[in-house]
Amino acid sequence: MVPQTKEYADVVLGYIKKPLIFLYDGLIGFIPNLFFIIVIFLVTKYLIRFLKYVTTELEKEAVRLDGFHADWARPTFNLLRVFIIAFALIIVFPYIPGSDSPAFKGLSIFFGILFSLGSTSAISNIVAGVVITYMRPFKVGDRVEIGNTIGDVTERSLLVTRIRTIKNLDVTIPNSSILGNHIINFTKNASEDVGVILHTSVTIGYDVPSDDVIEALKKGAKSTDSVLSEPVPFVLIKSLDDFYVHYELNVYTKNPEKSSKIYSVLHENIKNELHQAGIEILSPHYHAVRDGNSLMVPPSNIPENYAKPGFKIDR
Repeated sequence: MVPQTKEYADVVLGYIKKPLIFLYDGLIGFIPNLFFIIVIFLVTKYLIRFLKYVTTELEKEAVRLDGFHADWARPTFNLLRVFIIAFALIIVFPYIPGSDSPAFKGLSIFFGILFSLGSTSAISNIVAGVVITYMRPFKVGDRVEIGNTIGDVTERSLLVTRIRTIKNLDVTIPNSSILGNHIINFTKNASEDVGVILHTSVTIGYDVPSDDVIEALKKGAKSTDSVLSEPVPFVLIKSLDDFYVHYELNVYTKNPEKSSKIYSVLHENIKNELHQAGIEILSPHYHAVRDGNSLMVPPSNIPENYAKPGFKIDR
């Protein structure tokens, strides 16, 4: 030992010992708090496991609660899990070493401000997602129309809802937009006895008896797959326009997800039935040059004794 440097050595050793002693004292003092944090962690863990078990039973409808629907189980569990974890963190926070230091508090405030400024739209989507969940306007697999988007719901979360359109396109819609739009569910009532109604329109001239038109339209409907025979299809005369009568055919189906294909086949069958009955589908353009022209149907459907009419001039 060099006597001349002993004083400096003691100062340097003091600098080294001070943080080591601080760490040692802090570790010894933190042991009771550590046990408290472990207990809170274990209670939270097993409480969430218990809620998950109950959720699974509710989803499978092995356990039923009056007024609680099975499709509420999963989102309710997710909400409760967030609240339980947040509550546990609030309890544990004061027992974390350094939680009362100015640096830790400043960092918490900084991240809190960032979260508040950057999550406004996210929070609105989450709130909308919770509202939509408990409103139950649709579920995964339903055919819906939201705004201008028509398709099947493939995913529903707290932030967004995903829809696969009839053209096989995936559309992601924020939940806040869904809550601000009207929602049409084509599937919800399809499982009932009467199903849902699909409708289409044709315009036929005044010279054709309504009974013939209605009969042809019903025949076209009955020969279409996925159209129910009971309740029977029905026809409404929607309006008497300047050049034609407006007929609306209504049919029942329990397969609204196939509506595009049903409409396509239905239109083809209607056209064929009208042609076979010698009835042409009119529009104002045809009516303007109607007198003196042949029937606008395929030649094979023109009656053998049909004579092309001439122009009629009244004196």
